[in-house]
Amino acid sequence: MKKLYVGNLSYTTTEEVLRELFSKHGTVHSCAVLTDRQTGRSRGFGFVEMDDEGAGKAIAALNGSQFEDRRLIVDEARTTGPASGRRERW
Repeated sequence: MKKLYVGNLSYTTTEEVLRELFSKHGTVHSCAVLTDRQTGRSRGFGFVEMDDEGAGKAIAALNGSQFEDRRLIVDEARTTGPASGRRERW
């Protein structure tokens, strides 16, 4: 299973719409559109988890494609390490 980063989403894109878009290319295991904690507004990106074969097809088909008047960025998500070097926020 692979986790995909989906960037440059319209602020009106919902998880249901994103799931539908990616399910055309394979089985979607999970889908999330990230939102701002204070406003609840979309942050313009999300993540989709798919099987390996479907993920490859989705990247090839959707990266750079137009969706809701935006050019999507679709790539394999990068894992980040612990938040070392970050300042504590109070």
